[in-house]
Amino acid sequence: MSNQQRLDFPGNAIDVHFDPRLCIHVGECGHSKGELFVGDRQPWCLPDAVTKAEVREIVERCPSGALTYTDKDGAPEEPAMENTLMVANDGPLYLTGDLAIEGAGEDLPGVRYRAALCRCGASKNKPFCDNSHRGVNFEDAGAVGDQGPGLQSTGGSLKVEMRPDGPLVLTGNLTMRAGSGRVAWQGDKAFLCRCGASKNKPFCDGAHKQIGFKSD
Repeated sequence: MSNQQRLDFPGNAIDVHFDPRLCIHVGECGHSKGELFVGDRQPWCLPDAVTKAEVREIVERCPSGALTYTDKDGAPEEPAMENTLMVANDGPLYLTGDLAIEGAGEDLPGVRYRAALCRCGASKNKPFCDNSHRGVNFEDAGAVGDQGPGLQSTGGSLKVEMRPDGPLVLTGNLTMRAGSGRVAWQGDKAFLCRCGASKNKPFCDGAHKQIGFKSD
């Protein structure tokens, strides 16, 4: 993981924090209306330029967890009521919800609720995406063929485990959306490819063994 450290942008009612180790430049912040984030300005982020509610809403758009906030009234970010995984077209797995990602300590608070996980196998910041899929010309439109066993409920903790040199294992209530946006799969246990070679993406088919995938 990059040794770049978190940047802090203080405000009167709320502070914004940016962790460049997680940013993959989706641009939800820069494309937001208003003066919270302005690309050519110093400082780039001014929490007092908009309301506290707007700060919270815009920061929570960040799909990688690179942006977080500290509300000075003590109100923390709350996880989404539904654990959701979006299989991005030619890109990462976007997770939102009540996430418990293996190895993600207190120095990565954003991935408690939002994360972009590598599925091309080439990231140098595994398990997180670092946009390496672009350099290796990873192609997968995010179609999902299996519907899954279904769900009795949608919330609760979602555990994310990285099998050594193997798949991502997600345990907990999960709704998966295909790259087209449709709800495609629901269940409480999923083994997902992170080597990029599965013929059954986004699910693991054991291809990591055949290609000698290394997770470190």
